[in-house]
Amino acid sequence: MNIEEIKKMAVVGAGTMGSQIAEILSRVGGYEVHMVDITDELVKKGLQAMAERLERFFVAKGKLTAEEKQVIIGRIKGSADIEAAVKYVDFVIEAAVENMTIKKEVFRVLDESAPVQAILASNTSYQNISEMASATRRPERVVGTHFFNPVAAMRLVEVVRGAHTSDETVELACSLARKLGKEPVVCRDISYGFLANRAYTALVNEAVQMVWERVAPPEEIDKALKLGYNLPMGPLELFDFVGGWPILVASEQDAIRELGPEKGRLHPLIRMMTRAGYTKIHEFWKDVLSKW
Repeated sequence: MNIEEIKKMAVVGAGTMGSQIAEILSRVGGYEVHMVDITDELVKKGLQAMAERLERFFVAKGKLTAEEKQVIIGRIKGSADIEAAVKYVDFVIEAAVENMTIKKEVFRVLDESAPVQAILASNTSYQNISEMASATRRPERVVGTHFFNPVAAMRLVEVVRGAHTSDETVELACSLARKLGKEPVVCRDISYGFLANRAYTALVNEAVQMVWERVAPPEEIDKALKLGYNLPMGPLELFDFVGGWPILVASEQDAIRELGPEKGRLHPLIRMMTRAGYTKIHEFWKDVLSKW
């Protein structure tokens, strides 16, 4: 199979990442896309979020006409029936919750329902591709395609090779990324967090430690890194923006299992913040830490 043979796509998950991936597949790739989630209400929310993004960032800025927006949305169907959604597709991208038990069940269903030649991909940011592939009878056709948030703006797609992923599957995933205007990088799934997140998490942890030590407020730490290293956003600001702190907490045990306690265990400040109901470290600093 080559990129020209890919005609129909499916995205499993209509949340923040799933709806953005479905959108770019239609808007840039011109693909027919079936977006599926566990309830019709979740699918409806995903389609609504997509329409609002297109209006705000493309139509309002003169990058698309209202008619073009409708054509993009018109290529996307939504439902809560995963078996029917993937019955005739060529390529599926799973963007479900970051839970291996759930992902393996999704891949089992995909394997049973999608055509035998279809590629089964995951948008996971850290879960093991080989383990997902073990739930299928086609591990050579299972691959990671990790898009970054916001999908429309971020150029990177990490293409992650599992133990049995074929060269053909890797190349097809890279070709898809390029067709969508992205730059693929290829890595093996033995690296927990793959490439970008594994390296960036170390930067985030050190920035959190400086907040803990009261070296400076989060805004000043972010400013220093933006100006000193030409980053578009500081690490604390970025994790606030993408809602990254709860994800770190939810994945801590996975990180400890894969990286060991020294690298995998979270900074206690992150646990303290999320237990207090905060999802933004800048707000936690203002409301709590600055008054200690």
